[in-house]
This record gives sequence, structure tokens and C-alpha cells, in this order.
Amino acid sequence: MKTTSLSDGAKRTVLPSGLRIVTESIPTTRSAALGVWVGIGSRDESPGMSGASHFLEHLLFKGTHKRTALQISSEIEAVGGETNAFTTKEYTCYYARVLDADLPLAVDVLCDAVADSIIEPADVEVERGVILEEIAMHEDEPGDEVHDVFTEAIFGNHPLGRLISGTEESITPMTRSQIHGFYRRRYKAPNIVIAAAGNLDHATVVRLVRKALSGTVLDSEPAAPAAPRPALKRVPTQKPHTVVRNRDTEQGHLVLGGIGIGRLDERRFALGVLNNVLGGGMSSRLFQEIREKRGLAYSVYSYASQYADAGLFGVYAGSAPGKADEVLDLIRSELERVAAKGVSAEEIARGKGMAKGAYVLGLEDTGSRMSRLAKSELLYGDLMSVDELLRRVDEVTPDEVNEVAAEMFAQPMSLAVVGPFDESAFGTHS
Repeated sequence: MKTTSLSDGAKRTVLPSGLRIVTESIPTTRSAALGVWVGIGSRDESPGMSGASHFLEHLLFKGTHKRTALQISSEIEAVGGETNAFTTKEYTCYYARVLDADLPLAVDVLCDAVADSIIEPADVEVERGVILEEIAMHEDEPGDEVHDVFTEAIFGNHPLGRLISGTEESITPMTRSQIHGFYRRRYKAPNIVIAAAGNLDHATVVRLVRKALSGTVLDSEPAAPAAPRPALKRVPTQKPHTVVRNRDTEQGHLVLGGIGIGRLDERRFALGVLNNVLGGGMSSRLFQEIREKRGLAYSVYSYASQYADAGLFGVYAGSAPGKADEVLDLIRSELERVAAKGVSAEEIARGKGMAKGAYVLGLEDTGSRMSRLAKSELLYGDLMSVDELLRRVDEVTPDEVNEVAAEMFAQPMSLAVVGPFDESAFGTHS
């Protein structure tokens, strides 16, 4: 067992099993946040198992050899705490927030649920119905659906292009045996980070975790070193195209964009500044041009998503169907203008300020501090200090921002549209 000090007073311990524990002590709080982060997500699934990670996330709260589903929730709620989980394309998180004195309980409950879930056949059937309803509910939200359509347009049949929840066609036939096998193959100690932040002591958290995992499959030392995640399937280069989903909606929802950069790319800081300038707030170019000056949309913004080896950027707008063409033309014009002429020093300074403020202000509670620890360890392998991150943003140059803009915004782009449109309304489609 090895313990090391990280930046900003955080500490990391690696257990003999390969499981990592990272904590940050914040003595001025009276609460603690705990998360069990598993480096497995929807991109790690085969086509036939699409949605398995999300399905499993639901099932791990349904009962263990020690607790029923009701006991898992009631023990945390009885002390005023909260617990939940979420699945992404590259990881799954199970978390709890409690009073500092109740952290031992949270550790025991979460570790028990993640390490020793029974996954009863009856629970699989109940949660299958819940997930199918969740998928149907998502399809009733066109403003959400359009982002999934766009991601599929960018990544195609690659796992990054699939829905995290899976589809009705993949969830309906999935068996208890398949889900349980996925659980035992993928939930291995070296793939797991347990993070905690709040009024706590690192050594005490390590002892609590070791006690909670004692005798479980996550307690034994691995026979051989395990890779942090399965080998990544190469992301294909998609031919830019348009995808239109006809829906009887009051608004037309569209996303225009293309290939971005991976999360380890050094240009990510310049892209963050550029995104703020383009569509990251009320002072951004797109917001001013489309909403403030013309009143064509209530919501318009840009964003960038980054993964281990790939990324995308997009611009979203929701407008009256009859105004969709005009909005799309304005977005294209702004992207072309930025690609050709870049952005001003004043805009870059504002974009930097937004990036730094959003990051620091986002660390004002124990939950966000815990998430920062876990993501740094799981996704980057190290914890960058707050001062270092702010320095990296400050060091972004106008040339770096404009080079990223020229590369990203001058490329052919894909378009996703959800609304009351014919498939041919926006040109070529898939």
C-alpha cells in the first residue's frame, strides 16, 4: 500500500488490489462527499450490450448480501444524506453526500453496493421497464435528443456515437447473465477510484474503505497488472453530413459542428477560451448576434466535448421552425468569420476570465471537490493544482486561439436537426 501527497493538500493511496483512494481535507466544512468512480462507460460496450453500463448503474442499488434496496436508500436518508449515480461514455460514478460524522456509513453503503450487488433476475426486469421509460422520456425532449443525433452524426457506428442509455432494441433482450458477466469482468479494482472531500482524515478514509471491501472481489491483489480500461477502438473519420429527425415540435432544434480534440491535447485550454468567446455566455458572439440583436432564439450556445482519444465541438440553437434557416446561416457565417479573421485580444481576455471564474467558482462545495479529485485521477492520472490550471489558462496566446479556430471552424461540418421538417429540408442527409 502506497500513499503519496498531491497538489492542493490532497492525498492518494493505492491499495494492493490496485484500487486508488484520493481525498482532500476541508476542515472548515461539516459535510463530506464520497464517490466510487469506475472507469467503464458506454464506449466500452459491444453493439449487442449497448446500454449495459447504464443498466448496471440502476441495478447496483437494488440490493446486496447485506442490504435490500430499501435499506441502501433509507440508511443514507435517515442521516439526512443523499446518494445517486450517473453513467457517461467513459466512466460510471456512484456518490453520496453526508454530514462529516456519517462518512463511515456512506463508505460502507457505497462500497457494499458497488462490490457485492446480487443483481436478482426480478430486479433486472423491473429496471428494464424503468430504463425503457427513461429512453422514451428522453425522446420526448427534442432539445436533448438533438445532441444525441449530432454525436451519432460525428462518430457514426463507433461506440462514442451510441446512446449511453442504449436503445429499446438493445435493452429489451439483454439478460441477467449478460449484465452480471459485464459487471464481474469490468468492475475490477484497478479500474476504480474512490474519492472523498470534506471534513475528513485521509488515513481514516483508507481504513474505512479497506474494512468495507474486506472479503469482496475488490479486496484481493490482482494476479497480473490490469489495464486501466479496455483497448480503445479507433475513432473513424466520418464524412460530414446532415441528419434530420422529424418531430411534431413547436421549435426547431439544431446542432452544427465537427471533430474536436481529445482531453489530453495541449490545445484544450485555447479551445476553452475560444468556446467562451464564440458561444459560452451572454457576451459571446453567437448570443449577441442571434438572441440579443435579432431575437431569433431563446437558447443558443457552443460547447466542446472531449474524450480519451477524440472530441467534438458544436453550436446549438432552438428557434421557431420558420426561422431555422436564418439561424443556421448566421451560425455558419460567424464560424467562417472566426476561422478566417480570428478573435480580438479583448475577447480572448474575457474568455480567459470566464474560464478561470467558472473553474474556481465550481469548486465551492464538497461534491465538486470530490469530482475534481476523481476525474483527475481516473482520466488524467494526476491532479493539476488550481494555481497551475489558472496559469495554463493565462498562458494561452492569441495565436493559439486563432490557430484552433482556423482548424476547427474551417472544416466541413455535420448538422443535426430535430423538429417539424422534411428529411430533405436541409440538403443531404443520412
